[in-house]
Amino acid sequence: MKGYWIALYNKIEDQNNLSKYAESATKAIYKYGGRAIVRGGDYQCLEGVNFPRTVIWEFPTFEKALECYNSKEYQDAWSQAKDTTSRNLQICRQFSN
Repeated sequence: MKGYWIALYNKIEDQNNLSKYAESATKAIYKYGGRAIVRGGDYQCLEGVNFPRTVIWEFPTFEKALECYNSKEYQDAWSQAKDTTSRNLQICRQFSN
């Protein structure tokens, strides 16, 4: 079953830090087979909290998604933005009937 990162950004205080993170993180994510589904872009908040940015990554497996998040490469990338960025990040397994 595929795995997904779903990131809902609450606050972005420094766009430059976020850009540095995104560049480094993308390399790490690709290394673990990640593929971008949603990376910002146009949106409409119809109900609930309005988040300024949403990002969804798809991974070949739930385990690869977790492995990527816990990797040194990804954690080093996240360290570039984590002090100026607040988000909710969940890793979910693909639903199967």
